[in-house]
Amino acid sequence: MYNIKRATPHDYPRIMEIWESAVLATHDFLKKQDFELFKQLIPSEFLPHLQVFVLEQNRQIDAFFSVSDDNLEMLFVHDKVRGKGLGKQAVTYVVYILIILKVDVNEQNPQAIGFYEKVGYKKVGRSQLDGMGKPYPLVHFEFLKV
Repeated sequence: MYNIKRATPHDYPRIMEIWESAVLATHDFLKKQDFELFKQLIPSEFLPHLQVFVLEQNRQIDAFFSVSDDNLEMLFVHDKVRGKGLGKQAVTYVVYILIILKVDVNEQNPQAIGFYEKVGYKKVGRSQLDGMGKPYPLVHFEFLKV
């Protein structure tokens, strides 16, 4: 079991290592220039405006998630520890501790869609563009098992 704690800017370099590892493993649809753009924007523009949490064990951070007032904005697990329950532990915390029930998922990421459905989310909508207006359709999910 990992400890979940609030992240600090000191954690951002490791968070970005996790993000890069996870995105390279699961986001083959992402254009290279968009990958580079997000890599720049996440630590400077996104994380400072969100509540960010890390999953840590033996002083090693292997996953992170961030939330806004009512949405799970990001959840990434380092590729080397995917499938070991970190995502499920993070979702449990988000849903039952933070009481945040919504998440948007890239439609082109079937692994993520399957994960969210498996842990109890239901599709409630779809958008043709992502939050930055880029052509990455989103599936809107809501946790309905509370």
